[in-house]
Amino acid sequence: MSDLLPLISVYGYVAALLLISEKTLKNEVVSRKFLHIMVGNIAFILPFFESRFVMAFLAAFPFVVLTFLMSPHSPVKLSSRTSVAGHGLGLVYYSIAWTVLAYAFFDRPDVIAVGIMAMSYGDGLASLIGGRYGKRKFRILGDEKSLEGSVAMFLGCVASFSVVSLYYHGSAGPLLLPLAAFATVVEAVTPKGLDNLSVSILTAILYFWMA
Repeated sequence: MSDLLPLISVYGYVAALLLISEKTLKNEVVSRKFLHIMVGNIAFILPFFESRFVMAFLAAFPFVVLTFLMSPHSPVKLSSRTSVAGHGLGLVYYSIAWTVLAYAFFDRPDVIAVGIMAMSYGDGLASLIGGRYGKRKFRILGDEKSLEGSVAMFLGCVASFSVVSLYYHGSAGPLLLPLAAFATVVEAVTPKGLDNLSVSILTAILYFWMA
């Protein structure tokens, strides 16, 4: 029963974001990136869960199914501007990463939060800024990225990691800059939307090891 309030909070928050992204924001790319970034704020609900099962399989995993059904690959065609704009399975990978982190690091919600922030604010800003202002292009492993996007990724990670560290530990430690640099490199070299998996999981693992 103690997990009911945080569970309702997660679903209510995501439902509000979906409503805003689908009904209020007119630009499909902006709509998708708004959802991608703002979902990261779930990181601040994590400490209120008391059950690993509830966090991983009731709060996180259902979004794997939902985002897949909203994707172009779904056998059941649910209309969604938000999911089809960009990589068709990007939000599915996002949800898978959250589920994996929730199960593996339930006892360390700060680790989950760092992974979520790297994926949401970091990778989300990289894609948004890089897509709009990226002029200095580079290509690694077949996927084109931009220097401007990588700078946005680094700054987004530094800022969001600092907030997470303050929220969970009361201070922002020296590990944040190398951690943000690592996340930026992972995003730069990961192709075809798979960065929604690699950035979050690898950054969380490195943070767990460093901390």
